[in-house]
Amino acid sequence: MFEHNTVAHLLVAARNDGYAQGYAEFSHYVVNALKVDWDTSRSATHGVDTEGALAAAKTQFNTLQLPVMDLITVALQSENYVMQLREVFPDKEEDEDEDLA
Repeated sequence: MFEHNTVAHLLVAARNDGYAQGYAEFSHYVVNALKVDWDTSRSATHGVDTEGALAAAKTQFNTLQLPVMDLITVALQSENYVMQLREVFPDKEEDEDEDLA
């Protein structure tokens, strides 16, 4: 899975879990305040395991491999790490100056 898809998946899972937890908390307050049974069986969050989905997305995010990190690690181990890092992250202004010359 691409990195941006992993991040997007985590954001959606977090939003869904937050929505489900917020709805559950709200339902609890309504039941306590109004002393009524609040039927949550028809809610979009009923029986949905948002916590599990969020935990899975977090695990996927935490094990995400970014190829650029390998390049940075190699560059930092070099004697001339500044030059190596400039190759990984070229300076736009320098590139534009070279193009104009």
